Amino acid sequence: MKKIDDFINQWCGKKAMVPVAIDAITACEEKMKLSLPKSYQYLISTYGLLHTPNVMSKTCTIGSRIGQTQDFLSLEDMSALTELYQMSGMPKGHVLFASDCQGNMFCFKRSDCLVETRDCPVWLYDNNTREVTQVAESLSEWLNQLNAD
Repeated sequence: MKKIDDFINQWCGKKAMVPVAIDAITACEEKMKLSLPKSYQYLISTYGLLHTPNVMSKTCTIGSRIGQTQDFLSLEDMSALTELYQMSGMPKGHVLFASDCQGNMFCFKRSDCLVETRDCPVWLYDNNTREVTQVAESLSEWLNQLNAD
């Protein structure tokens, strides 16, 4: 999980973060009837829910396709916002996990989360076009894109 650790070291540094308990992750998975990728579980159970507003300036500078990641959703928000966004026009079959500063959401495909996996592709729901497009082959790759200079 080196890419995840590198991301944390670059963007979060010494900020105090509260890891999410494994029991809470398991409860969320049971409620949503899915299995979150092990890479995502590692990220939130080791470091917690990230708030990374400095990523916006970096993505503008490097012209990244991955959007301006700002907040990783709480487990409660993951479930509630997924339902809300689907009612508002987002195609069904996605699980939201992070947002940018413009109301766009990063997600996993629900079908990728029906079996236990180490990692899975990251998708971006564009709130303006109401389209979902793949932005990375995995969470680790997605985070690693921000680590490139």
